[in-house]
Amino acid sequence: MIWDDNNDIRLVRCDNNRRAIQRCLDDCRDERRPYVFITPTMNIKTLRRLLVPVSMLEEETYKAEICTYLARHTGAHIILLRAHDYGSHAQQNVNRIITHIRKINERLAENPITYEVAEARKDSFSLVKEASERQRDFCHDLLILTASRDYGLDDILFGPPERHAIQRSLVPVMLVNPREDLFSLCD
Repeated sequence: MIWDDNNDIRLVRCDNNRRAIQRCLDDCRDERRPYVFITPTMNIKTLRRLLVPVSMLEEETYKAEICTYLARHTGAHIILLRAHDYGSHAQQNVNRIITHIRKINERLAENPITYEVAEARKDSFSLVKEASERQRDFCHDLLILTASRDYGLDDILFGPPERHAIQRSLVPVMLVNPREDLFSLCD
């Protein structure tokens, strides 16, 4: 595993096996910065499309600042993958992220951030798995996920969803820890 600590975003390179990935995930549990996992099986390309799954959890809106920051500086298109839930929480989170994007676009006279909302086939509990499986559908260059709040018994026994996403992913995976004191990216 290799760490890069000199940036606003932590880069984590590790082997694509569950033990190595889990060790790195455990080391990043208290990280305030977003962190990007890169394994030897991933293709690193210029950021043109960002896939941002949005579930019913309140902390999903923390990804708004990060995806808009990346889109502003790279010109990437944002794909918000909304969970197919019965309630309205996922839609409310998508609306909050869209409001943030629109506020940024008001300040950007030229080159506004482009985005689209796609409906997931699965609910919030299976959204991360679907996002990692539908890579060819969305043709994205970076997957932005929220890390698990706490590890429950199923996460301890079978592994957290983000670990499975990193193992399956063909593109780098950025994780954001669900904390209110997140590191703010500066221009």
